[in-house]
Amino acid sequence: MCLRPFRAAGPRLDVERVGDKTIIHNYGHGGSGWSLSWGSSSIATEKALSTGEHEIAVIGCGALGLTSATLLQRAGAKVTIYAKERPPDVRSSRATGAFTPDSRVALSSSVSPGFPALWEKMARKSLQMYASYLGVAGDPIEWKDFYMLSDAPAEAGGAHEGPGSLDFAHYGSRIADVIPQLQELAPGAHPFPTRFARRTSDLTFNIAAYSKQLVTDFLIEGGRIEQREFHSPSELAQLPQNIAINATGYGARALWNDESIIPVRGQIAWLIPQPEVNYGVIYKDLVILGRRDGIVVQAHALNEADGYNDANENPDREEAEAAVRIAAELYDRMSARKAAA
Repeated sequence: MCLRPFRAAGPRLDVERVGDKTIIHNYGHGGSGWSLSWGSSSIATEKALSTGEHEIAVIGCGALGLTSATLLQRAGAKVTIYAKERPPDVRSSRATGAFTPDSRVALSSSVSPGFPALWEKMARKSLQMYASYLGVAGDPIEWKDFYMLSDAPAEAGGAHEGPGSLDFAHYGSRIADVIPQLQELAPGAHPFPTRFARRTSDLTFNIAAYSKQLVTDFLIEGGRIEQREFHSPSELAQLPQNIAINATGYGARALWNDESIIPVRGQIAWLIPQPEVNYGVIYKDLVILGRRDGIVVQAHALNEADGYNDANENPDREEAEAAVRIAAELYDRMSARKAAA
């Protein structure tokens, strides 16, 4: 279970003075934290480095904290991460692991006129950086085939919004030139039992391996991680660094008293890993994604309004079991089809 830190206006990337400290904010990415992390952190680190300081603090050790720290190091800065928790205990470690750069990233009616172009810049930069991790030992980043399955044409669409939903922003068309597009598959051209199937390819984050890679690289380059919990911005005065990047994700709601952050509850059921399940499936509003560390089974995946403004972080066993039953029904159908053939 995790809470996505959604902000209607999109991620917070402004600069704020707190006493004699300069704080660069880098949080509030909704369901797009991993996907936009390198691009968003590039903007934050550029602002931090423009101060001329070379000793910089990063608050938070999740997706945005680790990428911010890495980019600062590559620019020659001396970096210390301050965090209450580190992977695998951070909220980022509970993510689905698919490249979803506009998942609950903002509301179309609330963003500034320049935000779509800024989003595109972040998405393209992130894709460029992720390419450098392809083929690395442990496969922290991979391309996987993804199938959208249905028994009726209308079911084969992408994300949708339920009753009373909000106008979540969708910008995928802005990067259509670098993202594989859906292809219709003819009956018999795929192994699934549904009447209709479409296939694309998507980046997948094997989060256990990827987080370990980022942490290890950071420490090898001389970075430090210090366990510390902050309860108010005034406590940042205790830091020896004058510049800090605030990458606290949903934690920024309490730390910064930022009520613009709305929790969006998301739950994943996990099945043990199976090497042959090296693809993703969307079927009946369910996502099944084979990762190296397990098989993700996530219900309500296409209803972006599901879990909106729900801060309950207690896992729901019944929901998990219901999701697994849908997955089982799909594969029972597949087995029956294979046996009949």
